[in-house]
Amino acid sequence: MSVISETRKRYFVRLYGRIAIFITCLIMCFVSPQVFEILNGNNFFKELSVFHLLWLVWVVDMILQIIPIKNKVALGSQKLFANRFRPIREKINYEALKNYVLTTTNAAYKVMLIWILFIAIIGGLYYADIINKLWLFMISVFFYVCDLICVLIWCPFRLIMKNKCCTTCRIFNWDHLMMFSPLIFVGGFFAISLVALAILAWLIWELCVMLYPERFWEITNLSLQCCECTDKLCTQYCQKLRK
Repeated sequence: MSVISETRKRYFVRLYGRIAIFITCLIMCFVSPQVFEILNGNNFFKELSVFHLLWLVWVVDMILQIIPIKNKVALGSQKLFANRFRPIREKINYEALKNYVLTTTNAAYKVMLIWILFIAIIGGLYYADIINKLWLFMISVFFYVCDLICVLIWCPFRLIMKNKCCTTCRIFNWDHLMMFSPLIFVGGFFAISLVALAILAWLIWELCVMLYPERFWEITNLSLQCCECTDKLCTQYCQKLRK
């Protein structure tokens, strides 16, 4: 029986917390729909509510993706920074590195295209008055839960990315951009601020892929290799690939 790492335990606690947030928000949709007025215009600044706390949690999560943190944050999210890079002793094969970056980037933008089409459908439902701003928000909260399901249980994007685990995933820090993309149609400070910060986190990630590709490949970054892994966020599927 394998021992669950401390990082994986923390992520499960976070998953349970996100499920609780989703359930709470869903109940409020029917019991107190007026609390979602915070989504409209500058209502964010009118009075404090529990949604200000949720907004702050999301903002802090994104800030932790754009500044180097040594502990508590998964390596997969922090591998863009120099403090998580352990270069190999041998000379880097830059031709192989280039091919790796091109292959993973092509796969990544296939995911991006599929996601854009998916969000366009959601936007179409909104503009057709089939769903409203409240349900756009709930879709984002649902994605918030799905994000950690992808990390801890099963990730559909792996079918396209072909990565063996989240630590080596090319799109690890795309999570908030994908999570908050339904809020693009909402407007108002609450939604726009989250989308803007998510775009910033995504841009920093993509810029680092271009400038420091060696940090994102396990062949050139020892920290990403299975034998050096400290996070051990692996799903059972990943563990089979490691054998």
